[in-house]
Amino acid sequence: MLNPAAIPPKTRKHLSFDPLIRQIRLRAKLLPDARNGADCTYSVADAVISGVAMFSLKEPSLLAFQERRNDVNMKNIFRILQVPSDTQMREILDSLGPDSLRPMFNDVLRELQRGKALEAYDFLDGYCLLSMDGSGYYSSKKVHCEQCLQRTNSKTGEITYHHQMLAAAVVHPDLKQVIPFAPEAIIKQDGNNKNDCERNASKRLLGKIRDEHPHKKLIVVEDGLASNAPHIRLLKRLNMRFILGAKPNDHEHLFEEVSQAESEGRVTTLRWADDTKKEEVTCEIRFARQLPLNKSNADLLVNFLQYTEYAPDGSILKRFSWVTDLAITRGNARHLVRGGRSRWKIENETFNTLKNQGYQFGHNFGHGKQNLSTIFAMLMMLAFLVDQTQELCCPLFQAVRKKRITRRSLWDHQRSHFRHFEFTSMQHLHEVMLYDLAKELPAPISASRGLARVP
Repeated sequence: MLNPAAIPPKTRKHLSFDPLIRQIRLRAKLLPDARNGADCTYSVADAVISGVAMFSLKEPSLLAFQERRNDVNMKNIFRILQVPSDTQMREILDSLGPDSLRPMFNDVLRELQRGKALEAYDFLDGYCLLSMDGSGYYSSKKVHCEQCLQRTNSKTGEITYHHQMLAAAVVHPDLKQVIPFAPEAIIKQDGNNKNDCERNASKRLLGKIRDEHPHKKLIVVEDGLASNAPHIRLLKRLNMRFILGAKPNDHEHLFEEVSQAESEGRVTTLRWADDTKKEEVTCEIRFARQLPLNKSNADLLVNFLQYTEYAPDGSILKRFSWVTDLAITRGNARHLVRGGRSRWKIENETFNTLKNQGYQFGHNFGHGKQNLSTIFAMLMMLAFLVDQTQELCCPLFQAVRKKRITRRSLWDHQRSHFRHFEFTSMQHLHEVMLYDLAKELPAPISASRGLARVP
């Protein structure tokens, strides 16, 4: 269960923006550079951190970011010696392998672990919920690469090229903040349909997560696409528990087994009235233990869990079903339902935030010939991880966030201050935003002419 006291204030300094960016930059300096000496005017580290800066500032495009490339705060806050031009930045990032960025995510996660921040995500007996889902982030009818997925219009034969990624994040029913791991690109070789694509990408992603975090106790929560025998056997091999969506149309045999178990008195039912809504709603949980997943895998036994909300007239308002390997009891059934429904946080608190809260997830920052589109998506997720860490652990950022009310307002003000005044650090910038110190400064000077220094 959530324990707000699990994050001691004294341990939060290293979980603010400036030390996290320093850690990411140290890791970026270790990235290989395949270029010839003549082409090395700009370092790989500067190109990577420039990408992080662009997404940290929530610039709407690479062109808009380039207008800021000579701002002194690029050096002061992000420690970038030289911001590459848009062309140079794309060329450098395009050649990077996506897996080369994974250590940056893991460094932040280790800092969260060291600061005991992840203790707040303890869901059940030391286990955290790991929500997974896929989403698209690039689409074009002309520009494409070898990694692009393809959709063909059945009527016109027109091909649409697109990119998708599979994301995984630690979530908790009582916390809005999510902690994303490094995502996995879904590539053309993964298959021709959604099932194959996400299934093959999940094999790689879950394997990497287990290799990188061998002792992390995880409960994987996913939608109905994941509740198949090969995937469940994979989770068991990786020593991961699961709560996976299960729909009647996809699991006819399982639901027949539930009906048979009910006739034999092996289904437990819990009912209660929820009077917190506008009209009284009756809630119901049904669960049964050790049922075969399907006819083909009679040896693969799962526990069945179903949650239903009924209107006063008896009609069904909501119904969700899951299969799990967790023991279900009268005492924990409601808690497990909350865990299963937490899957939506990967969509609502991750993808929705990236798409609609200033990160410009749907914008094409660049496609490239190799990995550019994937690299940009990963750097955006890395910036999002830093932001989520601040929201969870940094009192200064929390205060500024509360003052600005919405994320968009926060990003707008942060970007405006960044452009018009000189700061020594992001902490310095946030202090000025919190206490309105900029009101005491002279009128802002255009960045092209120089910057006003904050006292």
